Amino acid sequence: MSESPSLLFVNQHYYPDFASTAQHLTDLAEHLDDDGFEVHVLCSAGHYLSGSMDVPLEETHNGVHIHRVRATAFGRDSVLGRLTDYASFFLQALWRVLTGPRYDSVVTLTTPPLIALVGAIARMVRDQAYGIWSMDLHPDAEVAVGMLGPGQALTRFLHALNNWAYRRADFVVDLGPYMKRRLRDKGVPDDRLRTIPVWNKKDEVYPIPDAENPLVDEVGLEDRFVIMYSGNAGLGHRFDEVLAAMKHFDGHPEIFFLFVGSGPRKEEIVAFAEEHDLSNFRYMSYFPREQIKYSLSLADVHLLTLYNDMAGVAVPGKLYGILAAGKPVLMVGPEASDSGETILEHDVGTVVDPQGRGDAPDRLIEAIETLYANPERRAEMGERGRRVFLDHFEKGGCCEQWAGLMERRT
Repeated sequence: MSESPSLLFVNQHYYPDFASTAQHLTDLAEHLDDDGFEVHVLCSAGHYLSGSMDVPLEETHNGVHIHRVRATAFGRDSVLGRLTDYASFFLQALWRVLTGPRYDSVVTLTTPPLIALVGAIARMVRDQAYGIWSMDLHPDAEVAVGMLGPGQALTRFLHALNNWAYRRADFVVDLGPYMKRRLRDKGVPDDRLRTIPVWNKKDEVYPIPDAENPLVDEVGLEDRFVIMYSGNAGLGHRFDEVLAAMKHFDGHPEIFFLFVGSGPRKEEIVAFAEEHDLSNFRYMSYFPREQIKYSLSLADVHLLTLYNDMAGVAVPGKLYGILAAGKPVLMVGPEASDSGETILEHDVGTVVDPQGRGDAPDRLIEAIETLYANPERRAEMGERGRRVFLDHFEKGGCCEQWAGLMERRT
């Protein structure tokens, strides 16, 4: 190893994949390389959706040493396929970390779930220092969406494994105060917890007027009031209220719902639109990263959804891209969450919290009507959102917090 502090990040996805964790890890790894660290990444050659990427198993890209393993790549279309991909990568990652070079620190993310065990086992076997970048919590997420019962023996076992790995880590980076509270409850000491939010880049996503946006003509949404859901339609994201609003506004001359991305809930959303023959809806594939500034600027309002039980389990990173694009946010989910509090504290959108109330679809429809009728209000929220993004959620500041943390830990 060189005299520079050496770091190994372990995550299933990395450049050139477009998974959110891949993009954020790529940003951070390249930033740390620029700051003088020797940065390595251990990842899969498999694509986030399915299939293998046409990439070398070993390469150095923008200073970062990338080590890829040939894990299975069934993708996210089935639970069995996803679990097989997880297990395949986990076992190979564990072997590499236990038998490969030693690093000043190993940092695991949270894809696949329980990958933190790689760090904990490496500490036990070879006294390898490690930390955790807690992008989300498992098996908390699986319990929140009903995949696992809270009292099942399997659930208790998985919690015990995961909590053991978290408690042994030298540090854990959480994404906000609600996630931090959950980690405290797992027994992670306060002095090992550090909050660093995820981010976007100020020069990658920024407000673009319709007249300068080539996608407006390409997508064919001129003179439409576009309500966009961009990114993964995951099991932790709620859509019942959104679907009800889509049906309510069907036939409206201007209000249009645009979904961009994919995810396990996509088929359900598309099937609803087909069943009700909705004319105000389209589902498009992911745009390339270099077009994301145009994609996010297509919207007049962006949707963010989350089940209430997911508060503190996941912190949707899509919020920061929305703020960077200077657009208001319409969240269907818990006010008492990291995202909900950011939106309300800074007045950058509206939160419709369904907790304990059955009128959430009506309140969502009312919120849409209010934003539709008040372009000045939308513009004010968007401008505030851009300022909040630059102050708190821009890549440079967030990655410098990481650099400071790693300097103290190596």
